[in-house]
Amino acid sequence: MDKIRLISDGDGLAVIGNPTDVKRFLISEGLLPLSKDLGFQRLGPLLRTAAGIAQAGSEISANSAYWLKLTKESAHLVKKFGLMESKTPDISYAMVGNPGSIKSWLQVAEGPGSLLTNPAILSGAAGIMAQLAMQHEMGEIKSYLAAIDKKVDDIIRAQKDTELGKVFGAGLDIESAMSVLEREGRVDDDTWSTVQARTHTITDALGWTLGRLDALAERLESTAKIGDLAKTVKEAGAEVEELLAVVARCFELQDALDVLRLQRVLNEYPDKLDGRRLLLKDDRQKRRELISRKIERLMARMDAAADTANSNVLLHLPAHRTVVGSINRAGIAVDGFHRPLGIEFGRRSLEVTRWWDAARDPAQLKNATAEVGRKGGMAAAAVAMGAVVVWAGRTALDGEEE
Repeated sequence: MDKIRLISDGDGLAVIGNPTDVKRFLISEGLLPLSKDLGFQRLGPLLRTAAGIAQAGSEISANSAYWLKLTKESAHLVKKFGLMESKTPDISYAMVGNPGSIKSWLQVAEGPGSLLTNPAILSGAAGIMAQLAMQHEMGEIKSYLAAIDKKVDDIIRAQKDTELGKVFGAGLDIESAMSVLEREGRVDDDTWSTVQARTHTITDALGWTLGRLDALAERLESTAKIGDLAKTVKEAGAEVEELLAVVARCFELQDALDVLRLQRVLNEYPDKLDGRRLLLKDDRQKRRELISRKIERLMARMDAAADTANSNVLLHLPAHRTVVGSINRAGIAVDGFHRPLGIEFGRRSLEVTRWWDAARDPAQLKNATAEVGRKGGMAAAAVAMGAVVVWAGRTALDGEEE
């Protein structure tokens, strides 16, 4: 019976076995186009240092492995074959066999001493899978940055903050190190010493950008006048696009640094791979939660601004339109930013209230009348009075139409 091994770390799924069988399995599940080579040969350091894995080493050399990002299309395999927890943290696995028909894969037991029962091999596979998940995200972020009408390096260089400007140079160093890893399959001392010093550049830039998002939220919160609010929301909407592009670039470079870190540990300290992998996974999740909180706070302030604008359409229609348009622009930017990071958002666009509809709304009339009472002025009074007349006339016409 042919055997296919499945390994999952919650983010991705590895499919391991005879090259022909692996491809047949992926084709039968409709997943071959979504898969990529796992690069099992990168487990060399583990094979040289871990004890008692000669058999597993021979299995690795005879097998191929493919990796898939866990999506709606691939996650069904985890449920279908009921992956079991292993002794390696956050890693589950299953063994499936093909009795002759690619339409009927059955789960079978893994014998003692084989690949899936070897902690060192599972640890190494988990480390490589974590790298592939990060590289997949990097590719998604690159596509996002290419799709938006912003050149992130130009944005970074244009900022007056000198620390933020260093991100451009850090990107050059980190991308060079990734090229070395791709060509040589390892991270040497010189390469690592160059990029290691760039860690604080990325974290400082990320901190500065998140601080700017907070500042925008505070400006919106402290602005009360509808005219000033429209101006502030418009400026904030434009800046959000640029700030999120910078955050995305920081996330991309942080992912690259983490890929290099894991490879460094795999090469030099394979026994520490699990600990480092879990630490980086935890840090990654915390970064996501932090940026999500900052964005949620900012968008909540924008929604409050929209409520203010929506209740003052009669006397401030242009301001209302500006606020709604700017908030929708920011919402589109946020959705675009979240997508490559796999963060659920799904914000609905706001709709502009027509002046005609506002003129028929008693609450709008009440607000307009109250503002006229506070400010006085013939023009404002005329608008409010006109709204009353229009509302009454339109109501009469509606009655005739009915």
